[in-house]
Amino acid sequence: MSKKLRILYAVGPENVVEAYKYWIKNQDSPSQVSVPYSSQFYEVCRSLDAVGYVVSQSDKSEFIQDERFTIERRPIPLASATGLMYHFRQVWCGLVLLFDAIRFKADFVIISSGTTHWFMLYLFSLLGHKIIPSIHCVLWAKYLPVRLADKLSLRLGRNLFADKFEGMLAVSHDIAEQVAQLTDGEHQPVLEFFPSFRRKDFENIPEPSEQTLPFRVLFAGRIEENKGVFDLLSIMKRFVGEGIKDIVFDVCGSGSALKSLRLEVKQAAIEDNFICHGHCSKDRMREIFGRSHVVIVPTKKEFSEGFNRVVCESILSGRPVVTSSVCPALSYVREAVVEVPTDDIKAYGNALLKLYGDKLFYDQKKQACSMLQEQFYDGQKSWGASLKSILLSAATKKELKLAADEVVSHY
Repeated sequence: MSKKLRILYAVGPENVVEAYKYWIKNQDSPSQVSVPYSSQFYEVCRSLDAVGYVVSQSDKSEFIQDERFTIERRPIPLASATGLMYHFRQVWCGLVLLFDAIRFKADFVIISSGTTHWFMLYLFSLLGHKIIPSIHCVLWAKYLPVRLADKLSLRLGRNLFADKFEGMLAVSHDIAEQVAQLTDGEHQPVLEFFPSFRRKDFENIPEPSEQTLPFRVLFAGRIEENKGVFDLLSIMKRFVGEGIKDIVFDVCGSGSALKSLRLEVKQAAIEDNFICHGHCSKDRMREIFGRSHVVIVPTKKEFSEGFNRVVCESILSGRPVVTSSVCPALSYVREAVVEVPTDDIKAYGNALLKLYGDKLFYDQKKQACSMLQEQFYDGQKSWGASLKSILLSAATKKELKLAADEVVSHY
């Protein structure tokens, strides 16, 4: 009997325990609109008869185990660390994951962006673990000079990207291009994937109501300054100042800036036009999407955006998007997007007014959504399918090597 593959998967702040409890019942986690990456990992392991160990970052400890899987949610040390302490934490987390890989006797180690510094993966390679990075953020911010610490970290990890990885998973073409730039085009295969969605989650969302006012603009994501939420507030203040009172912002999500955002909204006395909903469940988000007309993604240039799943959700809901090229998802859905210059608050406002006031233009963007949806339902473009492809390719290479070694030994 051949030895079962043993695969360690280190992922960011995803509720991998909840995802498992629903996956084992052939259900999707109700807390996420897209199919969780951990659920896709469980499915890949089952299809390959592999043994899996999943470690996710969390604010609390949780642990479950069965015959096939060990699943752990682990608090992040120094969660608010910055500067040198942040880099110390990343190195420490890498060492802990290395110990996990050794103890688990992992054949493959899948490391997601942010769980440790990339250069730490040299240690995994030296100890014989095959590494597959899962890259969900651009390696450096596209529109800012590369910071010294990031430049050093990438330089230290360059050879890993060039020839030490079994293959790479990248959530956007922007990331694949940066890998090529980092390695001068000499690197292991990069498989681009999309976030995965279920058709049933979007099929009952009503068409945007063209007759009903107010015109509703949806923001969904982390409530942080670098996500552009305060720019939205500036836009709403402009609209009110111009006498436009039938545009409403629905702001959905949690984050460190939520309290201060709500305070500024109250001080500006625009609570009726700028509604901070906080964290919303999957069902609640479906309801809010259903009454929205357009989605805005105003990510600022200092944020290292990887893709932004909200863009997919907007397209699948039949809602045009307003965003900039900071968001890599733009290149896949450009026909349904109003693109604006990076960090240009006035241009964001003008784009919304164009969609609000020009019915023909709005209808063109809305119709484009339906032409772009199928790519996000294609299982062959999913993270799980891409991971499985790399694992099978590695197994084939191993079998070919063993066969070649047998031929050599025969002679």
